[in-house]
Amino acid sequence: MRDEPDRPGRGTGFAAGAGSGYALPPIHGPTGARMIPHNLLADLPAAAAEEVVAELVRAPGLRIERIVSTGQASPPGFWYDQPEAEWVAVLAGAAGLHFADETAPRRLGPGDHVLIPARRRHRVAWTDSPTIWLAVHFSDCGAPPRALTP
Repeated sequence: MRDEPDRPGRGTGFAAGAGSGYALPPIHGPTGARMIPHNLLADLPAAAAEEVVAELVRAPGLRIERIVSTGQASPPGFWYDQPEAEWVAVLAGAAGLHFADETAPRRLGPGDHVLIPARRRHRVAWTDSPTIWLAVHFSDCGAPPRALTP
């Protein structure tokens, strides 16, 4: 999550412009030029020490990101504990997502998705290189979110 400075593998956020409350963030290509990926599976970054996060959409209570992992995992003993809900889908590659209240990581592959309620502690156990995630972060809107598919 970009707003949590202690979350590993994430960069700093950006300030949304005044006015509508909607913003497209700056993303810089190899030449430093500002760009927004138009295809979630294209223009993949080279292997990096940290995940590469491209914020695609921001609106009040909503943030959508493309995350590219190249073998990263959460540090030993670290658990995400996010203030908002997150829905993640693996578009390519594979990853292990471990919840604190489960005994083993869930294996996620292309097309798999999971809803993570706010404050449900979780960590990334492993990722293939590359793994492309689509992450939708959103505020609970007065009621806990629930998945509509099993």
